Amino acid sequence: MASSPDMSDPVAQNLIIERLATIRRRIAQACLKAGRAETDVSLVAVSKFHPIESVEAALKAGQRLFGENRVQEAASKFPQLRQSFPDLRLHIIGSLQTNKAFEACEIADMIESLDRPSLSDALEKGAQKAGRLPELLIQVNTGDEPQKSGVACEKADAFIETSLERFGSKIRGLMCIPPEDQNPAAHFRLLRQMSERHGLPVLSMGMSADFETAIAENATLVRLGTAIFGSRPAPHP
Repeated sequence: MASSPDMSDPVAQNLIIERLATIRRRIAQACLKAGRAETDVSLVAVSKFHPIESVEAALKAGQRLFGENRVQEAASKFPQLRQSFPDLRLHIIGSLQTNKAFEACEIADMIESLDRPSLSDALEKGAQKAGRLPELLIQVNTGDEPQKSGVACEKADAFIETSLERFGSKIRGLMCIPPEDQNPAAHFRLLRQMSERHGLPVLSMGMSADFETAIAENATLVRLGTAIFGSRPAPHP
């Protein structure tokens, strides 16, 4: 596993730049192998638990799309970064509590973890208060794992339909996190087929260990953290 860099060291900043270049090459190669255009796939740099200096190093290397799990942590980094990099985009990719919906509507460009009616209610109210609604992905629990967020597979089609009726074009696609002990390709294929049934263009699937497999199954967003920023520091309490 890549080590976590000391971001006070310019050498560590260069390491992030080098890792990003390596990941971009691998994405390009995976797209070529799958017969897809490199522009079909966007890299979400997952910066959770990493300091703002790490994000700045990635921004200086041309990265503009980032993912954060927790709204509070995202709010501590990205509003100030937008002042220097107004074209950056922020995705909330972790399970979203209903009491954080308003703040998420204020700061996020996309929320990738819509998975239940109570969160739909909270986002609708939060969007009215914030005056904006981010784009939304519906998270599907493709492995039906009780410890994971995401709408259950058997309920997913109905939830997608009601969400489309409620939010219209703000529903952009689907997201999943396959079980660690199973072949991810079957889960990526399931999500792709579900997206095709509903005419949804965005598929967020694939992380550091399996993003090339996800690209072969039509992922349009891949979420990588460790491969770019190194191992995550201990989270703040």
